[in-house]
Amino acid sequence: MSNFLSVSIGRKFLMSITGIFMMLFICVHLTLNLFLVFDDSGNLFNVGANFMSTNPLIKIMEPILALGFIIHIIWAFIIYYQNYKTRPIGYAVTDRSYSSNWNARNMLVIGALVLTFLVIHLINFYYVIKFDSAAMGQVTIDGTQMHNTYALVAGLFKGSVIYGILYMTAGILLGFHLSHGFWSAFHTIGFNNENWIPRLIVVSKIFAVIVATGFSIIPLYFMIKF
Repeated sequence: MSNFLSVSIGRKFLMSITGIFMMLFICVHLTLNLFLVFDDSGNLFNVGANFMSTNPLIKIMEPILALGFIIHIIWAFIIYYQNYKTRPIGYAVTDRSYSSNWNARNMLVIGALVLTFLVIHLINFYYVIKFDSAAMGQVTIDGTQMHNTYALVAGLFKGSVIYGILYMTAGILLGFHLSHGFWSAFHTIGFNNENWIPRLIVVSKIFAVIVATGFSIIPLYFMIKF
């Protein structure tokens, strides 16, 4: 395994696997977050957030997810550095005729910007939910008492236009990152023939637009309505 990860294809394979894993998380996270705009009472989002915070399987997956993020980030810098020493191109670009040149060249920069916002996001939400939950208050839904996570999230979007703009910007940057990363990940694990690549590129662009639009709608909804 160590020999496999020491060569370029091994590092790219690990990047692809962790990337696919995180894309699945993004789908789940976006679905939950869209509950914010479907129900102004906050009940739908609170129930979903309570399920995510109390489900035993989710608790097991949290450290695995964190490890996946760390590995993906570290390997991105390693691959970038290795590529930088040999040739001035971004990671995971195996066929430039299929790549989106701007996205491919700036994958690390875009990823770093998304990471910066993620840290801010974790401080504002995850830290409060995990370590300062009393600040959120409690709400009872269908006889079950739970944290009022909706009040925390919606309150920040309603009260801070700057944070809303940052959130939308991060969503758009994430879309750019995924527009190349999606097809590149599947390309690396073997979907790399002439039939698959054009299809994956199309799906990649559609997925990127859905993610960018979905995350951007949430703060925009609160900024316009409230």
